[in-house]
Amino acid sequence: MASDRSERPGKATVRKFVEMKRRGEPITVLTAYDFLFSRILGEEGVDILLVGDSLAQVALGYETTLPVTLDEMLHHARAVRRGAPDAFIVVDLPFLTYQVSPEDALRNAGRVMKEAGVQAVKLEGGDEKTCETVRALVQAGIPVMGHLGLRPQSVHALGGYRVQGRGKGEAERMREEAEALQAAGCFSLVLELVPASLAGAVSEALEIPTIGIGAGPRCDGQVLVLPDALGLNGGFTPRFLKRFADLEEEVRAAVRRYIEEVRERTYPGPEHSFEEGER
Repeated sequence: MASDRSERPGKATVRKFVEMKRRGEPITVLTAYDFLFSRILGEEGVDILLVGDSLAQVALGYETTLPVTLDEMLHHARAVRRGAPDAFIVVDLPFLTYQVSPEDALRNAGRVMKEAGVQAVKLEGGDEKTCETVRALVQAGIPVMGHLGLRPQSVHALGGYRVQGRGKGEAERMREEAEALQAAGCFSLVLELVPASLAGAVSEALEIPTIGIGAGPRCDGQVLVLPDALGLNGGFTPRFLKRFADLEEEVRAAVRRYIEEVRERTYPGPEHSFEEGER
Protein backbone atom coordinates (compact mmCIF):
# COMPACT_ATOMS: atom_id res chain seq x y z
CA MET A 1 0.00 0.00 0.00
CA ALA A 2 1.33 3.48 -0.87
CA SER A 3 2.39 5.66 2.06
CA ASP A 4 0.22 8.69 2.84
CA ARG A 5 2.62 11.56 2.22
CA SER A 6 -0.17 14.06 3.03
CA GLU A 7 0.23 13.06 6.69
CA ARG A 8 3.97 13.75 6.94
CA PRO A 9 5.00 16.31 9.60
CA GLY A 10 4.31 19.88 8.52
CA LYS A 11 1.81 18.93 5.85
CA ALA A 12 -1.58 20.43 6.71
CA THR A 13 -4.79 18.42 6.48
CA VAL A 14 -8.42 19.32 7.18
CA ARG A 15 -8.03 17.86 10.68
CA LYS A 16 -5.37 20.43 11.50
CA PHE A 17 -7.85 23.29 11.21
CA VAL A 18 -10.44 21.65 13.46
CA GLU A 19 -7.67 21.10 16.00
CA MET A 20 -6.60 24.73 15.68
CA LYS A 21 -10.15 25.82 16.48
CA ARG A 22 -10.21 23.57 19.55
CA ARG A 23 -6.95 25.09 20.76
CA GLY A 24 -8.16 28.63 20.08
CA GLU A 25 -5.36 29.17 17.55
CA PRO A 26 -6.40 31.64 14.78
CA ILE A 27 -6.23 30.39 11.20
CA THR A 28 -4.61 32.63 8.57
CA VAL A 29 -5.95 32.63 5.02
CA LEU A 30 -4.92 34.76 2.03
CA THR A 31 -5.89 34.57 -1.61
CA ALA A 32 -3.26 33.58 -4.16
CA TYR A 33 -3.39 33.62 -7.95
CA ASP A 34 0.17 33.20 -9.25
CA PHE A 35 3.53 31.52 -8.71
CA LEU A 36 5.52 34.42 -7.25
CA PHE A 37 3.11 35.50 -4.54
CA SER A 38 2.13 31.94 -3.62
CA ARG A 39 5.80 31.13 -3.11
CA ILE A 40 6.07 33.97 -0.61
CA LEU A 41 2.84 33.04 1.18
CA GLY A 42 3.89 29.41 1.44
CA GLU A 43 7.35 30.22 2.73
CA GLU A 44 5.96 32.67 5.31
CA GLY A 45 3.60 30.06 6.70
CA VAL A 46 0.09 31.21 5.76
CA ASP A 47 -2.18 28.37 6.88
CA ILE A 48 -4.47 28.26 3.82
CA LEU A 49 -4.00 29.68 0.32
CA LEU A 50 -7.33 30.38 -1.37
CA VAL A 51 -7.43 30.55 -5.15
CA GLY A 52 -10.52 32.71 -5.01
CA ASP A 53 -12.87 33.55 -7.82
CA SER A 54 -11.94 37.12 -6.89
CA LEU A 55 -9.35 36.29 -9.55
CA ALA A 56 -12.03 37.58 -11.93
CA GLN A 57 -11.73 41.12 -10.58
CA VAL A 58 -8.17 41.53 -9.30
CA ALA A 59 -6.36 39.60 -12.05
CA LEU A 60 -8.67 39.51 -15.06
CA GLY A 61 -10.43 42.88 -14.79
CA TYR A 62 -14.07 41.74 -14.67
CA GLU A 63 -16.61 43.73 -12.65
CA THR A 64 -17.87 40.69 -10.70
CA THR A 65 -16.80 37.11 -10.05
CA LEU A 66 -19.44 35.73 -12.42
CA PRO A 67 -17.50 35.62 -15.73
CA VAL A 68 -14.48 33.61 -14.53
CA THR A 69 -14.38 30.08 -15.95
CA LEU A 70 -13.29 26.76 -14.52
CA ASP A 71 -10.41 26.60 -16.99
CA GLU A 72 -9.20 30.03 -15.85
CA MET A 73 -9.39 28.95 -12.21
CA LEU A 74 -7.44 25.80 -13.00
CA HIS A 75 -4.79 27.74 -14.91
CA HIS A 76 -4.09 29.92 -11.87
CA ALA A 77 -4.49 27.12 -9.32
CA ARG A 78 -1.75 25.11 -11.02
CA ALA A 79 0.57 28.13 -10.83
CA VAL A 80 -0.21 28.55 -7.13
CA ARG A 81 0.54 24.88 -6.48
CA ARG A 82 3.89 25.20 -8.26
CA GLY A 83 4.74 28.21 -6.13
CA ALA A 84 3.69 26.62 -2.84
CA PRO A 85 4.14 22.86 -3.21
CA ASP A 86 3.54 22.14 0.49
CA ALA A 87 0.73 24.62 1.19
CA PHE A 88 -2.89 23.73 1.92
CA ILE A 89 -4.72 25.17 -1.11
CA VAL A 90 -8.46 25.67 -1.58
CA VAL A 91 -9.98 26.57 -4.96
CA ASP A 92 -13.29 28.37 -5.48
CA LEU A 93 -15.69 26.58 -7.76
CA PRO A 94 -16.84 29.33 -10.14
CA PHE A 95 -20.39 30.31 -10.98
CA LEU A 96 -22.53 27.55 -12.54
CA THR A 97 -19.93 24.82 -12.07
CA TYR A 98 -21.77 23.36 -9.06
CA GLN A 99 -25.27 24.87 -8.97
CA VAL A 100 -26.83 22.79 -11.76
CA SER A 101 -26.60 19.36 -10.13
CA PRO A 102 -24.48 17.36 -7.66
CA GLU A 103 -23.22 15.29 -10.59
CA ASP A 104 -22.04 18.39 -12.41
CA ALA A 105 -20.39 19.67 -9.24
CA LEU A 106 -18.64 16.34 -8.67
CA ARG A 107 -17.28 16.30 -12.20
CA ASN A 108 -15.96 19.88 -11.97
CA ALA A 109 -14.59 19.56 -8.45
CA GLY A 110 -12.89 16.34 -9.50
CA ARG A 111 -11.14 18.22 -12.28
CA VAL A 112 -9.88 20.77 -9.77
CA MET A 113 -8.49 18.10 -7.46
CA LYS A 114 -6.91 16.06 -10.26
CA GLU A 115 -5.56 18.83 -12.49
CA ALA A 116 -4.45 21.37 -9.88
CA GLY A 117 -3.34 19.02 -7.12
CA VAL A 118 -5.04 21.00 -4.35
CA GLN A 119 -6.60 19.82 -1.11
CA ALA A 120 -10.12 21.28 -1.19
CA VAL A 121 -12.75 23.29 -3.04
CA LYS A 122 -15.03 26.08 -1.85
CA LEU A 123 -18.62 26.81 -2.82
CA GLU A 124 -21.24 29.34 -1.79
CA GLY A 125 -24.65 28.90 -0.19
CA GLY A 126 -26.30 26.80 2.48
CA ASP A 127 -29.72 25.74 1.24
CA GLU A 128 -30.72 22.08 1.00
CA LYS A 129 -29.63 21.78 -2.63
CA THR A 130 -26.19 23.13 -1.79
CA CYS A 131 -25.93 20.77 1.19
CA GLU A 132 -26.84 17.87 -1.10
CA THR A 133 -23.96 18.90 -3.34
CA VAL A 134 -21.60 19.15 -0.37
CA ARG A 135 -22.58 15.63 0.73
CA ALA A 136 -21.89 14.26 -2.75
CA LEU A 137 -18.44 15.87 -2.89
CA VAL A 138 -17.46 14.80 0.61
CA GLN A 139 -18.66 11.25 -0.04
CA ALA A 140 -16.36 11.20 -3.07
CA GLY A 141 -13.42 12.25 -0.90
CA ILE A 142 -13.34 15.95 -1.83
CA PRO A 143 -13.01 18.31 1.18
CA VAL A 144 -15.36 21.30 0.98
CA MET A 145 -15.15 24.78 2.50
CA GLY A 146 -18.55 26.47 2.73
CA HIS A 147 -19.37 30.18 2.33
CA LEU A 148 -22.24 32.14 3.89
CA GLY A 149 -23.14 35.80 4.30
CA LEU A 150 -22.34 37.91 1.27
CA ARG A 151 -22.08 35.46 -1.62
CA PRO A 152 -20.38 37.30 -4.49
CA GLN A 153 -21.73 34.87 -7.10
CA SER A 154 -25.25 35.91 -6.01
CA VAL A 155 -24.50 39.63 -5.81
CA HIS A 156 -27.33 40.57 -8.17
CA ALA A 157 -29.90 38.51 -6.26
CA LEU A 158 -28.67 39.94 -2.95
CA GLY A 159 -29.01 43.51 -4.18
CA GLY A 160 -25.35 44.43 -4.13
CA TYR A 161 -22.37 44.15 -1.81
CA ARG A 162 -24.01 44.71 1.57
CA VAL A 163 -23.89 43.21 5.05
CA GLN A 164 -25.94 40.01 5.37
CA GLY A 165 -27.64 38.44 8.38
CA ARG A 166 -29.22 41.61 9.76
CA GLY A 167 -32.56 41.09 11.44
CA LYS A 168 -33.80 38.14 13.47
CA GLY A 169 -35.08 36.15 10.49
CA GLU A 170 -31.91 36.47 8.41
CA ALA A 171 -29.70 35.72 11.40
CA GLU A 172 -31.64 32.58 12.30
CA ARG A 173 -31.53 31.35 8.73
CA MET A 174 -27.74 31.84 8.63
CA ARG A 175 -27.30 29.88 11.85
CA GLU A 176 -29.41 27.05 10.45
CA GLU A 177 -27.52 27.01 7.16
CA ALA A 178 -24.17 26.99 8.97
CA GLU A 179 -25.21 23.97 11.02
CA ALA A 180 -26.56 22.27 7.90
CA LEU A 181 -23.27 22.78 6.05
CA GLN A 182 -21.38 21.33 9.00
CA ALA A 183 -23.72 18.32 9.06
CA ALA A 184 -23.26 17.89 5.29
CA GLY A 185 -19.50 17.55 5.83
CA CYS A 186 -17.87 20.96 5.30
CA PHE A 187 -14.52 21.17 7.10
CA SER A 188 -14.70 24.96 7.49
CA LEU A 189 -16.93 27.90 6.65
CA VAL A 190 -16.26 31.42 5.33
CA LEU A 191 -18.48 34.15 6.79
CA GLU A 192 -18.40 37.28 4.63
CA LEU A 193 -19.88 40.69 5.56
CA VAL A 194 -21.77 39.44 8.60
CA PRO A 195 -22.44 41.36 11.84
CA ALA A 196 -19.69 40.55 14.33
CA SER A 197 -22.12 39.37 17.00
CA LEU A 198 -23.79 36.91 14.60
CA ALA A 199 -20.45 35.65 13.28
CA GLY A 200 -19.32 35.08 16.86
CA ALA A 201 -22.48 33.18 17.73
CA VAL A 202 -22.16 30.99 14.63
CA SER A 203 -18.50 30.33 15.38
CA GLU A 204 -19.28 29.25 18.93
CA ALA A 205 -22.09 26.97 17.80
CA LEU A 206 -19.99 25.06 15.26
CA GLU A 207 -17.31 22.43 15.72
CA ILE A 208 -15.72 23.35 12.38
CA PRO A 209 -13.73 26.59 12.09
CA THR A 210 -15.16 29.78 10.64
CA ILE A 211 -13.05 32.09 8.48
CA GLY A 212 -14.18 35.71 8.56
CA ILE A 213 -13.92 38.56 6.09
CA GLY A 214 -15.76 41.61 7.29
CA ALA A 215 -17.24 39.44 10.06
CA GLY A 216 -15.43 40.71 13.15
CA PRO A 217 -12.78 39.26 15.45
CA ARG A 218 -14.63 36.26 16.91
CA CYS A 219 -14.28 34.00 13.88
CA ASP A 220 -11.73 31.18 14.11
CA GLY A 221 -9.64 32.68 11.33
CA GLN A 222 -9.48 35.56 8.89
CA VAL A 223 -9.11 35.86 5.11
CA LEU A 224 -8.25 38.82 2.90
CA VAL A 225 -7.78 39.25 -0.83
CA LEU A 226 -4.01 39.58 -1.15
CA PRO A 227 -3.87 42.59 -3.52
CA ASP A 228 -6.23 44.44 -1.16
CA ALA A 229 -4.10 43.61 1.89
CA LEU A 230 -0.95 44.74 0.08
CA GLY A 231 -2.45 48.06 -1.01
CA LEU A 232 -2.38 47.21 -4.70
CA ASN A 233 -6.08 47.96 -5.22
CA GLY A 234 -6.24 51.63 -4.30
CA GLY A 235 -9.85 52.24 -5.29
CA PHE A 236 -11.20 49.51 -3.00
CA THR A 237 -11.75 50.84 0.52
CA PRO A 238 -14.34 48.78 2.44
CA ARG A 239 -14.57 49.28 6.18
CA PHE A 240 -13.28 45.80 7.02
CA LEU A 241 -10.08 46.12 4.99
CA LYS A 242 -6.75 46.87 6.63
CA ARG A 243 -3.88 47.56 4.25
CA PHE A 244 -0.71 45.97 5.57
CA ALA A 245 1.41 47.75 2.91
CA ASP A 246 1.08 50.45 0.26
CA LEU A 247 2.61 48.62 -2.67
CA GLU A 248 0.65 50.50 -5.31
CA GLU A 249 2.52 53.70 -4.53
CA GLU A 250 5.84 51.85 -4.31
CA VAL A 251 5.24 50.24 -7.70
CA ARG A 252 4.25 53.58 -9.23
CA ALA A 253 7.39 55.22 -7.84
CA ALA A 254 9.57 52.40 -9.18
CA VAL A 255 7.99 52.66 -12.62
CA ARG A 256 8.55 56.42 -12.64
CA ARG A 257 12.24 55.93 -11.74
CA TYR A 258 12.63 53.32 -14.47
CA ILE A 259 11.10 55.61 -17.11
CA GLU A 260 13.27 58.50 -15.98
CA GLU A 261 16.52 56.53 -16.01
CA VAL A 262 15.89 54.94 -19.39
CA ARG A 263 15.02 58.31 -20.94
CA GLU A 264 18.09 59.94 -19.36
CA ARG A 265 20.25 56.98 -20.44
CA THR A 266 21.45 56.37 -16.88
CA TYR A 267 20.10 52.84 -17.06
CA PRO A 268 21.59 50.49 -18.02
CA GLY A 269 24.96 51.54 -16.63
CA PRO A 270 28.34 49.83 -16.95
CA GLU A 271 27.49 47.51 -14.06
CA HIS A 272 24.46 46.22 -15.99
CA SER A 273 26.34 45.64 -19.27
CA PHE A 274 28.66 42.98 -20.70
CA GLU A 275 31.92 43.41 -22.59
CA GLU A 276 33.58 41.10 -25.10
CA GLY A 277 34.94 38.02 -23.37
CA GLU A 278 32.97 38.48 -20.15
CA ARG A 279 30.59 35.90 -18.84
